[in-house]
Amino acid sequence: METIRVGLVADPASPTAVARRMTGLTPPLAAEADGWIVELVGEPFTLGSEDVDVALERLRSHADQHGWDLVIGVTELPLRDDDGRYLLAAVHPRRRSAVLSLPALGGFRVQRRARHAVRGLVDGMAEPVSPEEQRLPLPRLSARGRVLLGMVLANRPWRLAAGLKSALVAALATGAVATIEPTVWSLALSLSPWRLVAATVASIAIIIAWIVIDGRLWDRPDDDSPAARERSRLYNTSTLLTLTVGIVICYLTLYVVNLAWALFVLDPAVMSEDLGRSVEFGDLFVLTWFVASAATVGGALGTGLESDEAIRAATYSKREEERRARLADERDAR
Repeated sequence: METIRVGLVADPASPTAVARRMTGLTPPLAAEADGWIVELVGEPFTLGSEDVDVALERLRSHADQHGWDLVIGVTELPLRDDDGRYLLAAVHPRRRSAVLSLPALGGFRVQRRARHAVRGLVDGMAEPVSPEEQRLPLPRLSARGRVLLGMVLANRPWRLAAGLKSALVAALATGAVATIEPTVWSLALSLSPWRLVAATVASIAIIIAWIVIDGRLWDRPDDDSPAARERSRLYNTSTLLTLTVGIVICYLTLYVVNLAWALFVLDPAVMSEDLGRSVEFGDLFVLTWFVASAATVGGALGTGLESDEAIRAATYSKREEERRARLADERDAR
């Protein structure tokens, strides 16, 4: 049997990185083929999370242009069936094309799972059991949570600080000044635990709202269809969870730095004399807690985003807009 030419068409960024590591994919030992030649093309081929048939048709066009025997699309967008079920993959054996959704892999061990899935898709198309199109749905109970987790982890929220460098530096400066202010000492040590918790939650919520509004990250449905509304809900939930995780990481970083500063410059004996009450080292943790909340709001709102692109890269809705614009430009250029 002749060598099979397999084409991988991957969305830009993370999917392309995942697909690039599969260009050396080899067939199983039991395969009759002499081998697989895997070629990669990185470009946006998806229009929306529900356009599975459009994606398969575009993939087949790529295969015809490059002379591929089989073609598989790798996307970071969620795929949905006509009945609303989330899909791991869709396969059209007759067209010898398939599309794989990375978020459906759950976000953990994505490279390994994607490699296993692609190998299975190639095997299935090389020796199809049925010529009819096949959809591989996720279990109904865990599908949405699994896709959402995959989307959030694909956004890499821990890298959000790269887009908030100016805000984080301003917050650190604000916290450093507030830490040595006696009025702040008095206010912080007078607050009950539930007020400190409320201040933390409020400061994080304010920053998230500011980023969403300033970066215009809230996705709105294209129409009133249930599919469009569900798509927007999924994107917006992913955005909010991504921002929450990223901001919490920044908040904890701010807390640790301010705590180190407080332990270095503050003497509980001096604070006790100034406040007229006994102050222990444990109170410095409470003080830092309050300062971190105040500095998060005061420092971050006092400066602009370091890079809108760095923030928008953490949301699926903006990346999908970029895909649509690029595809529209390509169609206009033809």
